[in-house]
Amino acid sequence: MRSNSSRRRTSHIVAVAGVTALLAAAVQAGATSSAAPAKPLASKGNPAHMALSLSPSQRAELIRDAQSARATTAKDIGLGAQEALVARDAIKDADGTVHTRYERTYGGLPVLGGDLVVDTAKSGATERVIKATNAPLKVADLTPSVTTAAAEKQAVSRARALGSTKSAADSARKVIWAASGKPVLAYETVVGGLQDDGTPNELHVITDAATGKKLYEYQGIETGVGNTQYSGQVALTTTQSGSNYTLTDGARGGHKTYNLNHGTSGTGTLFSQTNDTWGNSTTSNAATAGADAHYGAAETWDFYKNTFGRSGIKNNGVGAYSRVHYGNSYVNAFWDDSCFCMTYGDGSGNADPLTALDVAGHEMSHGVTSNTAGLNYSGESGGLNEATSDIFGTGVEFYANNSTDVGDYLIGEKIDINGDGTPLRYMDKPSKDGGSADSWYSGVGNLDVHYSSGIANHFFYLLSEGSGAKVINGVSYNSPTSDGLPVTGIGRDKALQIWYRALTTKFTSTTNYASARTGTLAAAGELYGTTGAEYKAVQDAWAAVAVGARSGGGGGGGTSFENTADVSIPDNGAAVTSSVTVSGRTGNAPTNLAVAVDIVHTWRGDLVIDLVAPDGSAYRLKNSSSSDSADNVQATYTVNASSEVANGVWKLKVQDVAAQDTGYINSWKLTFP
Repeated sequence: MRSNSSRRRTSHIVAVAGVTALLAAAVQAGATSSAAPAKPLASKGNPAHMALSLSPSQRAELIRDAQSARATTAKDIGLGAQEALVARDAIKDADGTVHTRYERTYGGLPVLGGDLVVDTAKSGATERVIKATNAPLKVADLTPSVTTAAAEKQAVSRARALGSTKSAADSARKVIWAASGKPVLAYETVVGGLQDDGTPNELHVITDAATGKKLYEYQGIETGVGNTQYSGQVALTTTQSGSNYTLTDGARGGHKTYNLNHGTSGTGTLFSQTNDTWGNSTTSNAATAGADAHYGAAETWDFYKNTFGRSGIKNNGVGAYSRVHYGNSYVNAFWDDSCFCMTYGDGSGNADPLTALDVAGHEMSHGVTSNTAGLNYSGESGGLNEATSDIFGTGVEFYANNSTDVGDYLIGEKIDINGDGTPLRYMDKPSKDGGSADSWYSGVGNLDVHYSSGIANHFFYLLSEGSGAKVINGVSYNSPTSDGLPVTGIGRDKALQIWYRALTTKFTSTTNYASARTGTLAAAGELYGTTGAEYKAVQDAWAAVAVGARSGGGGGGGTSFENTADVSIPDNGAAVTSSVTVSGRTGNAPTNLAVAVDIVHTWRGDLVIDLVAPDGSAYRLKNSSSSDSADNVQATYTVNASSEVANGVWKLKVQDVAAQDTGYINSWKLTFP
């Protein structure tokens, strides 16, 4: 479950292509709407942009309609002749807008990293498209040069290095790999077995079918009245069958809780007994962990249903299931898409089962992510995947309002996974765990996803509660900011609504932190407008974790001029420019003109960046560097432009001077202090 991206040619590309309207406005400070929106609700925001609570049959009908119209949709959004769409999910807003999530195929092969979201107005017109990649989908040859056996051998070898004992791959298939640069024909090989800590293994290895080079890898396993151990005495929904009761929740999609009895495979045995009181609050009774897991599943179901109108993990009214007592002294918990289930170990010495409320919410939220954005479980998208589970797991804990396990911004504080009573993670200052990142930096995608998640966790805390010292539910926090400037929170309820809408309608499999900022701003704009405190707080909270600029243009106020239109950067090609027109200034530009640059690119060392003044004078912002292998350019440069007249057309000029990596200008901004 660690990120093993080798740098030069396996970096992620994240693109938001063809995005207009609010998504384009999402990176504009102080943008205004063309029409007055409906009055937002206190926390849920503009009701017109809230997702409707659909029945399973209504959702299925939307997906069927989208699938029936897929050829027309593909043509409308400009896909090529060999490309086809497969409808996977659909969300409908109160104003009639439908957000349909599609997978793509090319020549009949699945395209990994080709997913996209199409927003369709009530009139049937396509409003916007959000793509996981903006690279043209074209592959010259669909006949591999590398054999399937060679790809499988590579994947098995890699799995063994991670602790698997499997001698053969479980499966291998031809795919188009489009998630990191130019799309290529590839193999996706899956190797099962167990990892070295006992966690089930589902290693996916992507191999270039022309060269045999490993392009990418990720883990498919995502970790992670009852007398409970952690939540006190709680009410459980169970089912009576004859003289027995079982841990079957008929009110929540038929969720069941099973006892693996220290096994590591199969479903286990459904908890069943002759009375309806489960566990004794200690590990001496196997049903105690079962009660915790069953309660956590119920609270998570209710949290999603009552907070977002989501009916179950897949939003289809069907419950997952839980397995407890996995392995022996197994110190982990995990979500597995293949079984659609949560699994919990019993902790060190089988003394602290990992069935606490926030852990339950965390694991099931992996399922929600898998069935919405499908964030790749590696690199920055993997960090966002993990953070999403922490964010919603925290939401579950606050929602439950349990006096024995009060809501907090600590992850896993009940399970004593460190053996010293400390939490697993801290959202207010992630680095307190010794490994997580407080703020974004160029190499953060190389961290284990549980550590790169710190950036989004920190963002969410700041957006909810703000910076500085405070006490919440008896827990002391003191959240710093990377720029030393304060952030004013908007409350957890609004922050959750923004994150959920971004996850379900804006994020794709390859979303990174720069695109997460764009997506959350778009979501905030739809829910609360682009001129209010909520929108500005999203800008400021991201800036406080070193992603993008402050709402006032870097925190110091001033006047900003911004261009948010995407401009593709040709691979090893001619320079491209993006322009802003400065007006209303007097005299010359300042000595400290701020140039905030946001460029998505899979090898930023290839890029040369200049600021071009209205008279054509060029100011070098960044040189190329063969050793700078990181993704993206997200930086604010200070230029002494005092010899230039302020008013006029200024340009950001970008040239890619080396081959094989691609990207685009996402946005840039000039700020006059």
